[in-house]
Amino acid sequence: MARVLVVDDDATVRDVVGRYLVDAGHTVDLAADGPSGMRAVRERRPDALVLDLMLPGTGGLDVCRELRASGDDVPIVILSALGEESDRVLGLELGADDYVTKPFSPRELVLRVGLVLRRTQPAPDAGLLVDGGLRVDPAARSATLDGVPLALTTREFDLLVYLMRHPGHAFTRGELLKLVWGWDFGDQSTVTVHVRRLREKIETDPTQPRRVATIWGTGYRYDPVGA
Repeated sequence: MARVLVVDDDATVRDVVGRYLVDAGHTVDLAADGPSGMRAVRERRPDALVLDLMLPGTGGLDVCRELRASGDDVPIVILSALGEESDRVLGLELGADDYVTKPFSPRELVLRVGLVLRRTQPAPDAGLLVDGGLRVDPAARSATLDGVPLALTTREFDLLVYLMRHPGHAFTRGELLKLVWGWDFGDQSTVTVHVRRLREKIETDPTQPRRVATIWGTGYRYDPVGA
């Protein structure tokens, strides 16, 4: 179904996660640290990456930062311990698409990986979305602003498409968590982080957004700027 790279310094975690992913039909590559994980990405680019934050030497945040800085949009699901909330949020800010908190259920992790992978598949019947200089093609999973390609992560792209398809509708963070992420519950700061990152890429002035407006006491709304 897909090639998944698991990067974790715990051999037991690698073995268990790898077996569950294989049972789900995926091809799995394993790496024990950041440098070997980066080499694996370059040599046999995965369809998704499961990345532990607390790696020896080059940590998971460094790997995430380097991949996104290079323009690599491989979907990343980060693994974080309960006491690493700030690192988890930073991981999302650096461009991770999802996270699972340790200790975790391997079945839940496989489900999260599957959801991220499904969201990377093109939607053949999806029409082009245009708002002034912003053009989004859901079928090709590509977006440009004034003709310049936008480097959007999987979740950022999904969020933008959903908001553009529902202009003028105010959504709570909880609603977006369910409608875009497919989660019935979870840390709503995930939505806040992705909205912030999206604004940095599509707004002229992210501190005074015109397209993705904050509706105080409610959540967010997409306001087209027009031609």
